[in-house]
Amino acid sequence: MSALGSLHPYPRGAPPGLPFAFDIQTLRNGGNFTLQTDLGAIDLLAEITGGGDYHDLLPSTLELNAFGRTVLCLTLAKLIEVKRAAGRPKDFEAIAELEVLLDESQQR
Repeated sequence: MSALGSLHPYPRGAPPGLPFAFDIQTLRNGGNFTLQTDLGAIDLLAEITGGGDYHDLLPSTLELNAFGRTVLCLTLAKLIEVKRAAGRPKDFEAIAELEVLLDESQQR
């Protein structure tokens, strides 16, 4: 909450003027949030289809260095799995590219 509060998060796609308070109570009451901020879109997901919650996904992550920080990212295999489970057209479009990347990484 403290990291995003000053960036004016607002539900992505919601009409302007919708009463929305980005606070601790809102975060406790919800699970998944798709937000627009002053810096762009961000998704806060407590659980993802086909993957479960953070603790369920942890064994399928790897550490990467991004912008001087260590971050956890899903492995390509798990990312493909959860995108397939989500079943959205935009995910199916990405799966083919991700499978090529996975094949290339396994050949190295």
